[in-house]
Amino acid sequence: MENEGYLNKQNEDEELKGPIIKTLKSRHKGPVEDGVTTVDIGPLCRKLGLAWLMTNPYLWCVKDICGWVCAIFTWLLVLYAEYVVNFVMLLHNPNTTWSIINGVIFQFFAFMAIASHLRCMLSDPGAVPKGNATHENIKRMGLADGQIVFKCPKCVSIKPDRAHHCSVCQRCIKKMDHHCPWVNNCVGESNQKFFVLFTMYICIISFHALYMAIHHFITCVGREWKTCSGVSPPATTVFLIFLIFEALLFGIFTAIMCGTQVSAICSDETGIESLKSDSGHQKKGYWMSLKATFGHPFTWKWFSPFSTPKFAYSKPYLHCV
Repeated sequence: MENEGYLNKQNEDEELKGPIIKTLKSRHKGPVEDGVTTVDIGPLCRKLGLAWLMTNPYLWCVKDICGWVCAIFTWLLVLYAEYVVNFVMLLHNPNTTWSIINGVIFQFFAFMAIASHLRCMLSDPGAVPKGNATHENIKRMGLADGQIVFKCPKCVSIKPDRAHHCSVCQRCIKKMDHHCPWVNNCVGESNQKFFVLFTMYICIISFHALYMAIHHFITCVGREWKTCSGVSPPATTVFLIFLIFEALLFGIFTAIMCGTQVSAICSDETGIESLKSDSGHQKKGYWMSLKATFGHPFTWKWFSPFSTPKFAYSKPYLHCV
């Protein structure tokens, strides 16, 4: 009996050794339902001979109706601008050279904007693997005795430094900045580059469309509208007014968003950290922060939504707060 009591006490002492796991407070009891589904497109791409396009065969899809409505609305706004620019202004413009040059410029940046939007929406923003807060994973971290590890009770995962739980995705996202309904996804460590590119390219096509609409008004006023427009004069006026309103609204909005994101990257402080005044981490310089988001080293691929950045300065998810 004495030996059994000694062994039990020894086992209790061994359990006390190692890192301390602290579960964060939550209103929910137990894990919550995942707000994300992943779709494996690897077999389809290989069947179509497009395997070379895959950087990741899994599409990240957030199951949020409001987000999908906002994303579709974004595509419809770009589609409206495409119709007005091509079929109302450029197709019947008497200045063929001007139409070709501006048409090519607009189509290029519109394509880059949609590509950036899709990459941001369908890419994993940096989610911590769900349910990874197991004793085996914690042992792999190689932490010292008494070191604290925080566990998220909602997705049952080890919560890394600067990670936050998204109530829409129902996942902990590394370096989460915010959840954007326009891209139906979180903006985090792994897709912030694509979000910045999306806002930048939308800003460019918005102000370009604004310039073309004003130019069309100036060149067509006093002329027969049918000679420089694909529709009737009243319809042309309505189309151009709506396009100018859309271009001004979204041009200013995306310019502010793009500037805010670049400023946050340079200061190495996410939107959530700024709101909570939580910047206890060791900050990198602005150039190192830019390379940590867009990839290392600096190349033209920074501006390409088809290039996945190499995160030379990111940490693995298995580390404590």
